[in-house]
Amino acid sequence: MSAYDELMAYQRETTALGMIAGRLGWDQETVMPRGAASQRGEEMAAIEAVLHARRSDARVGDWLARAEAPDEAGTAQLREIRRAYERTVKVPADLAKRIAQVTSEAQGKWAQARADEDVAAFLPVLEEVVALKREEGAALASGGDVYDAMIEDYEPHTTAAQIAAIFDAMRPRLVDLRARLLAQPMPAGLEGEFDEPRQMELTHLLARTFGYDLTRGRLDKAVHPFSSGSGNDVRITTRTSLTDPFNCFYSTIHEVGHATYEQNIDPAYLLTPLGQGASMGVHESQSRIYENQLGRSRAFTGWLYEQMRDRFGDFGFADADAFYAAVNRVHNGYIRTEADEVQYNLHIMLRFDLERALMQGDLQVRDLEAAWNDRFEADFGYAVDKPSNGCLQDVHWSVGLFGYFPTYSLGNVYAGCLYDALCRAVPDLDTQLAGGDTSGATGWLRDKLQRFGSLYAPREVIRRASGTEPSPEPLLDYLEAKFGALYEL
Repeated sequence: MSAYDELMAYQRETTALGMIAGRLGWDQETVMPRGAASQRGEEMAAIEAVLHARRSDARVGDWLARAEAPDEAGTAQLREIRRAYERTVKVPADLAKRIAQVTSEAQGKWAQARADEDVAAFLPVLEEVVALKREEGAALASGGDVYDAMIEDYEPHTTAAQIAAIFDAMRPRLVDLRARLLAQPMPAGLEGEFDEPRQMELTHLLARTFGYDLTRGRLDKAVHPFSSGSGNDVRITTRTSLTDPFNCFYSTIHEVGHATYEQNIDPAYLLTPLGQGASMGVHESQSRIYENQLGRSRAFTGWLYEQMRDRFGDFGFADADAFYAAVNRVHNGYIRTEADEVQYNLHIMLRFDLERALMQGDLQVRDLEAAWNDRFEADFGYAVDKPSNGCLQDVHWSVGLFGYFPTYSLGNVYAGCLYDALCRAVPDLDTQLAGGDTSGATGWLRDKLQRFGSLYAPREVIRRASGTEPSPEPLLDYLEAKFGALYEL
């Protein structure tokens, strides 16, 4: 075997072990008994120790030095393996193991604190997570910016300064549009109760409608919806609310965007570095375009309206237009995942600034709740009423995902570019969506982006698919056109 072949065989085993670790995380979020949290922490730490040892094995460095790529995909494989190897060897094994154990335990403590509305109960373990992640970031940064080093895990070749510049460009138009919309009469929202088993029946239909292959996946319930896995085992979760079925339906469509990306990657890349999404920003572009530009369109909501009438009878809307307005209602709210398209990115900007300050030492964990509440009131104009609507609402910081939040807004920016190109490529898109047929859109995304996995760098894969350099203008133009028409501005 050549050095390249030996390296790829070794990498395949390492990736398979990583998938097993991911399955443990899925289990923890869905069906693991609460009393198993401490033991699961040790299990996660044990497998992380094995993975860290494999990823930092000196043989990887030797293979990389001698390997010759057979083709374009091989060159990309070596690029991704080298990048991961160089990052892994900077982090001490004991630190990687400790982070895995503490974040596994912190996740359970966050869930309990959130249920109890008790920030104080969560802060000690969050303080430990932040200290460990700062230590890891310092090791990765090698004297550079700690937060930039963390972003690299989720959006390679992107810095906090670049993200801040994008956000600074977006904020004025978003704030202006929000002010004009909130000054208009608000459309009616959902009222009443919606049987939760029927919600799950319809959400399974939605998953299939958007191309999710349930022979290679499954749909379960969790506190925080998520997608897990890749290749032939990609699992998603959603959640139900008796009075808010949109939470269930659009969480599902969102996670299906993630899941189908993973399912549609070229099978030749299975269990290799290319067999996963190019970045979390690119990943989020798929979930957001599925959820918003497609799932909340006038065409598709007309189809969804009829599906809901079939299952819930008359649920308060005279016609599909009123339903469309309810789905896209711009409204005050605390929860990021429930935010309308206009205000969503403002929620991300808040988190980006706070976690950047945490990692740089400008904000202490003990002051996080007050900082969150002050910033929220300044940005949105009303006060946080309880911790689960404030700094306890997201799971991300408990599991150490610092640098992840800004990729949500990058995903929205990428989705705006992709949707602009999609509309030109599929001129009868609305006609298809009105019949509950998403195949024109999802097929285009599969062929133009999803099948490549990590073959190309994040901005490159967006440029190749959309034909333009990534920019926030298409997203902002889409929002102003859609909501301007809906609210008759």
